[in-house]
Amino acid sequence: MPLWTCEQCGAQFPERAAPPASCSICEDERQYVNWKGQQWLARETLAERHRIVWRDDLGISGIGLEPGFAIGQRALIVPERDGCVMWDCIPLATREAVDHVRSLGGLKAIAVSHPHYYGAVADWSEAFGGVPVYLHGDDRQWVTRPHPSIVPWTGDSHRISDDITLVRTGGHFAGGTILHWRGGAEGRGALLTGDVAMVAMDRRSLSFMYSFPNYIPLNASAVRSIAQAVAPLKFDRIYGAWWDKNIEAGARAAFDASVRRYLAAISD
Repeated sequence: MPLWTCEQCGAQFPERAAPPASCSICEDERQYVNWKGQQWLARETLAERHRIVWRDDLGISGIGLEPGFAIGQRALIVPERDGCVMWDCIPLATREAVDHVRSLGGLKAIAVSHPHYYGAVADWSEAFGGVPVYLHGDDRQWVTRPHPSIVPWTGDSHRISDDITLVRTGGHFAGGTILHWRGGAEGRGALLTGDVAMVAMDRRSLSFMYSFPNYIPLNASAVRSIAQAVAPLKFDRIYGAWWDKNIEAGARAAFDASVRRYLAAISD
């Protein structure tokens, strides 16, 4: 029986003869159902219509689908001596892409910022022997394909290694998470934020939303909580959720100024 992938958000669902009746992620107010109605692709059909490409994205290897699919995200492969950490995920794993990641050192873990990026985490974990998939436990209700590799971590932070720590910020989702890479940016430190803190088109600032497609802003309390979670972290670079949506240098000042600008914009 096929595994089914939601065409709108890229979430993968368990094996069954027919696709599910609906996608809980798309029916939530932070996302939306395809204008043509709920659409599904079997995993094999998705692989026939799309391929995985990889390229450097500001010093990290990124992987994504072509033609673009679902919300169009790319995953980042953060290198460490004992294996890489995949940050966020894409809706497909192919043999060629797995071989590419293996050539970089393989995966020792997968970590995801929030449910819009869960994608095919189970397939990627299985491809590397069942490596742990770290999803914050506050978002466990949104897991569309339960799998033994999923680790629903709790609390405000989880250390994967001496250099890589997951930090719960909340905001977009209750378990919204960023990754702090202490050795990133040539040792100056980097944040991988997905769209918990969205790098803007000017690549000099960020913004914060409860829903980007439905234009629902995040409230002041939630933005202050994100800022408080980020405050102790040392970083000079931010990697966003899509190709080249990064702040190469001066990211700490850009983040702080963006928080101030956002709070001023939504105040009375």
